[in-house]
This record gives sequence, structure tokens and C-alpha cells, in this order.
Amino acid sequence: MIDINLIRTNPDLVKGNIKKKFQEQKLPLVDEAAALDGKIRALKQEGDALRASRNTLSNQIGALMREKKIDDANKVKAQVVKNNERISEIEAQEQELSASLRKIMLTIPNIIDKSVPIGKDDSENVEVERFGEPKVPNYEIPYHADILESLSGADFESARRTSGTGFYYLLGDIARLHSAILAYARDFMIDHGFTYCIPPFMIRSDVVNGVMSFDEMENMMYKIEGEDLYLIGTSEHSMIGRFKDTTLKESALPQCLTSYSPCFRKEIGAHGIEERGVYRVHQFEKQEMIVVCKPEDSMDWYEKMWRLSVELFRSMDIPVRQLECCSGDLADLKVKSCDIEAWSPRQKKYFEVCSCSNLGDAQARRLGIKYKTDKGAVLAHTLNNTVVAPPRMLIAFLENNYNEDGSIRIPKALQPYMGGKTVITKK
Repeated sequence: MIDINLIRTNPDLVKGNIKKKFQEQKLPLVDEAAALDGKIRALKQEGDALRASRNTLSNQIGALMREKKIDDANKVKAQVVKNNERISEIEAQEQELSASLRKIMLTIPNIIDKSVPIGKDDSENVEVERFGEPKVPNYEIPYHADILESLSGADFESARRTSGTGFYYLLGDIARLHSAILAYARDFMIDHGFTYCIPPFMIRSDVVNGVMSFDEMENMMYKIEGEDLYLIGTSEHSMIGRFKDTTLKESALPQCLTSYSPCFRKEIGAHGIEERGVYRVHQFEKQEMIVVCKPEDSMDWYEKMWRLSVELFRSMDIPVRQLECCSGDLADLKVKSCDIEAWSPRQKKYFEVCSCSNLGDAQARRLGIKYKTDKGAVLAHTLNNTVVAPPRMLIAFLENNYNEDGSIRIPKALQPYMGGKTVITKK
């Protein structure tokens, strides 16, 4: 959510930003917000004047009563009653108009960074840099679901019977590999100075509305029937929510946290959920990183965070690239975002495994996340990035460590988490 002062002082900037995001249908919202804000401010001014008048009139009543001027005092009392009635009307109107204004402000996209490339959708995202040489072996690499089943590592049929499409059982060495990757990612982040956290896996609607847009919520999140609770789609949601209505000490920043959680997603949209395997599923586990910091530090942290993902994947012998998200591909709360994509030797192309985002003060404004300075409380900036998200990351791991005989190499970094195993073989 942007600062209302931007609409008051520079509506053309806000409209220009909407155009850059190719959301022209939202342009009228800027003028609607300005009009509502004007009415609210006028009502507030009128209410303040009436309250000041009420104080003055109250003093007059006291003086008139002391002078035994009862009729005059009663006339002033009648005016006070009239003023109070109008103040009540104003307060009700202010509350109604403020709710309408907030609804609009939650819809107007955040101001994107000047460095963000302009483009309509993800087809216009820009490759920035590659890390590691993408290789294609001289033997065929099967589809990842077939690899998993050949290693007795996944059972999709049973999951369809118990839970439906978009679920899976992981078994044996593959299940152990899945947990090993998460454990390694956890320790990797701890070694880089992040504090490990396991958050709540359900959050209330006020936190949901604070961390994401309404459209994202509708397409992603499962609601608990009969309760004000949602299953998290990523631990970022509850991790950022931890700081709701909190004013931190300046010395406590930055807050650098890495969190583990299961994640639950509807996966509604163009992609559907019909593809076989574990690429797009309703339930998965993830290690996340979030940072709460001062505004002047957020771009430095953005750079550090996506590079941590690169370092982690390269330590497991997986080539990756950084892809800068264009304006039309940015969610409304984001200032800047990039994807880390892993190389798929089977498909001979890259696919997304991490997403790093700087949200500026948008989430902080919605949730009231501030820190103390000598000049008062200031809104913090929030950032998030995927550390690793098996099972999707598992696809990249299997393909890039697949041997011709169908076995899977275990990179040195993961071997301690696999009981010293150097290879997973068919049984």
C-alpha cells in the first residue's frame, strides 16, 4: 500500500506507475482516492472545529450558570447537543469513507523501482546473469516423475486415492533426500547469520491482507471453514505477520530470519494442477528467508538475498540464472523482484526455483511495522526470498545429478545429511 501523500502531492507519479504495470483499468482509482481523501480531511476539519467549539461553549455554560443566567445557559446547552449530534454524524461518515479509501489504496500498486524493466508479462522478463555451465549429457534424462518412481521414491497413485490430484508420497532415499535438502538449506542460512524459526502454519485474515493482495489470496490460500484462519502459502506470511503492530528498536535492525514450513496452495490459474509429478502441487515444504530492515538498506539486502540462493544451488552442482522480473510481472506490493531459475538438462531450458522480492514499506504500512529513530517512528522495509522449495527444487537436483545407469549423485555438501551416501541407486 502506497503513502496517501503520494496521491495528494504527485498523482501523476502514481498514474504513471500504474501504466508501467499495464493496469490502465486502475487509473480512475487514483482520482477516486483523492476525492475520498479530500472529503475525509474536510470532515475531520469540521469535526475538529466543532470539538473546539464544544469546549468553548462548555466553558460558557459554566460561566452563565454561575451568573444565574439559566435561559442563556440552556440555549448554549442546546447548541452543544446539536454540535455533538453533528460530531457523531461526522465520525460515522469518516469511518465509512476511510474504509472505502483503504479498500482502494489496497488495490493501487506499489511504486516500482526505477531499475525494473518495463514489460507486460513474464515473457518479457530479462535474463541478467548465469552461474554455472548448463550441460546436456549424451544420454536421455527421463521425466522427473519417472525418475522418482524408478527409484521407488514416489507414490502418486496412492496419493490420488487419499487426497486427489496435486499430492504425492515420497519414500525411502528420495524422502530422505528431500529432508536432507531442507536441513542443509537451514544450516546454510544459519551459517550466513540468519536466525532459524518455525512459525505458525495458519494466520488470521488481517495478517493475510497485510502481506499480499486480494487477488493473490483468492488464487492461493485455503480458508479454514468457520474460523478466521488461513493455511499459509509460504512462511513469509506468518514471519512478516510476527512484526504486526510492532515498533522495533533501531538497534534491532536488520531482522534476518530463515523459516521452515509446509505450504498449502490452491494453484488456481492458467497452469492448472493436472501436470504429472511434483512441479505444481497443493502441498509442499519450504525454507524461506525474510529481512526487516531500514529503508536505506533494503536494496543491499535484496542483492545479498538472491545471491545466497545462487550460492546454495551452485553448492549442489545445479546451474542457475538470475531473471529480472518486468513491471507487468510484479505483484502489486513489490518494488523489485527477480527469479532464480535452475537449469533443466531434460528440457534444455531454465525454470523457476526461487523468487526474491523487495516490498519496500508496503507490507509495513499495512501491518504497522515500524522502528524508532531520533525523529520518531519510521516504517521499516520488508524483503523475502525462497531459500529452497522441494519438491520443485528436487526436479532440478535429480536432472542435474542423474547418471546414465539411472542412479543419482549426491554432491559433497549433502552427503553428511544423507548418512554419508554418495549415490542413490535403483532397488
